[in-house]
Amino acid sequence: MVRESKRQAWSSTVAALRHSPGLARLTVVRFAGQFGDGLFQAALGGAILFNPERHTDPLAIAAGFAVLLLPYSVIGPFAGALLDRWDRRLVLVWANVLRGLLIVAAAAVLVTGGGQTPLMLLALAAVGVSRFVLAGVSASLPHVVAQSWLVPVNSVLATVGAAVAGAGAAVAVATIGFVGAGDLGSGTAVALGVCGSVVGAVAAGGFTSRALGPEGARPRAVVRTVLAGLRTGAVAVWQAPGVTAAMVGIGTHRVVFGIDTLIMVLVLRGDPETESVSSGLAGFGVAVAATAAGMLLAAIVAPILIPRLGRPRTVTVGLIVAAIVQAALVTSVQSGPLLAAAFLLGLAGQTIKLTGDAAMQIDVDDARRGRVFALQDAVFNTAFLAAIAAAATVIAPDGHSPGLAVAGVVVYVLGLVGVVAVRRFRMRDAG
Repeated sequence: MVRESKRQAWSSTVAALRHSPGLARLTVVRFAGQFGDGLFQAALGGAILFNPERHTDPLAIAAGFAVLLLPYSVIGPFAGALLDRWDRRLVLVWANVLRGLLIVAAAAVLVTGGGQTPLMLLALAAVGVSRFVLAGVSASLPHVVAQSWLVPVNSVLATVGAAVAGAGAAVAVATIGFVGAGDLGSGTAVALGVCGSVVGAVAAGGFTSRALGPEGARPRAVVRTVLAGLRTGAVAVWQAPGVTAAMVGIGTHRVVFGIDTLIMVLVLRGDPETESVSSGLAGFGVAVAATAAGMLLAAIVAPILIPRLGRPRTVTVGLIVAAIVQAALVTSVQSGPLLAAAFLLGLAGQTIKLTGDAAMQIDVDDARRGRVFALQDAVFNTAFLAAIAAAATVIAPDGHSPGLAVAGVVVYVLGLVGVVAVRRFRMRDAG
């Protein structure tokens, strides 16, 4: 049954690509961005977390993540209003151009041995623009593919996209391994990330004006709409109970993922005398690959679960699986079980994410869809950062804090209670 569903998802996507040149072009924009992001973020991880020339403690790691993601989390829902008012084609073109320039500047800072502050500011801007591009691609997808194909197309694109991002990360790790683990190696790897931005900008430029929406937008209302972006996105989420349940699940998973990320980084680099595929930057690369592999499997599993269970129940199942993995593997605080957990949590988390994407694309009208996807990014980043910041104040320097892993189990249980409450009190008629 799994194999048959996988074939159906792939055949539906092939059919959609054959009948929609716009889908093929938008897919190039997405994959180019994901390859560049995977390369850039892995290279940045090497530069900040495993660079012998830049030493960081848990609080510094948390501060680095905050500089990278928090500002975009604050402005993301407002910026999302632009996706619902401005020509998304132009947004995707210029966002890719800006991201490319920021990546080149960050690489220059690294290669020349520049300070941590300018590096972090440039990285924050580049990652923020990347999130904006991904939200724009997601909001544009219903304009290039029929609604009946959205779930299988989302799943297949996530399957290949995760592999593409993983390939980018692998290129970064290989580059740093070849050039060296210092600033020169990290800077060289970061610079390679510009290729995704160039390809993405060229591909997005091939669309005609307004081909990606939004429909009926009024550019003169941009300022007022931007100021009301957060409220509009939140209201849209609340008015669609299926989207509400998905957002609860997404936020819950990201809180625990933040805790687990800090544990993983500190455990992997905890013993500088130990060199193996499960330690240091190599171990970090294995963890990224394991998470990506779990996301690949989620893209196969999600199209099976969603039609049979419904979207809210699929989120529930994802949280249950994640809680079990957290309790069984992460609480050991050992590199081997942590890498296995990375795969399984990648599977559970991406299943929840894909369910949320389908809910937002189907249940939210086009006029507000961009703000809802930007709000989702804000939930992703804010939950992730809050968890890392809190964990950094109590975690052991080597990451061996099983109490934090147990706290992750509790968070999953609380999120599960929240999703069940939405199902019981706001979705009585939902399957």
